[in-house]
Amino acid sequence: MMRRPLPLIFTALSIAWGSVVSGQQNAQTIAPLVSFFESGVLCASDTGVTREAPDTVAGTTHVIEHAPPFVSNNHIVPAVIGIGFGVKSGIDAPVALNDVLISVTHPPFAGSGTTQQSYSSYIGPGTDPSINFYQFDYGYELALGEWTMSASFDGYTLWETSFVVVAPADLPELASVCGYQDLIG
Repeated sequence: MMRRPLPLIFTALSIAWGSVVSGQQNAQTIAPLVSFFESGVLCASDTGVTREAPDTVAGTTHVIEHAPPFVSNNHIVPAVIGIGFGVKSGIDAPVALNDVLISVTHPPFAGSGTTQQSYSSYIGPGTDPSINFYQFDYGYELALGEWTMSASFDGYTLWETSFVVVAPADLPELASVCGYQDLIG
């Protein structure tokens, strides 16, 4: 999972809630406060910087300065080490919203049986959106099936979207788009 450092503090806002159903193969909930929303599959970026995330299996998240581009806006993701998927979003405000809870639910991980992870992040303003995504770093994470990602603030859902993780052979072009095909196990 990745996120950018927190640059600004957002302390007061009024939030109106709603939902939108995407034309893609998944339902998405997006609050009206969210002025920018894009989701899809991406190639992992190299980073040596991590931040503690005690409610994740790895115990840390990656910190990145610049969001990698989505290589596909598809919500079907090949289970390949180094591939990620997630959301780039921004809120309709001049500053970032801090203390946003990012939750990821997924099929049980091999060995631990873990089905949910979460970490604290932020969502930037619509003019400088931030990215939150899950990246496959370890073999046990390659759990096939439906994954759901959501962002909430103070108990209110800002956005929620789902992805389906499939075997690399089911999506060979996307499985190899990042150049990680040698890592396919």
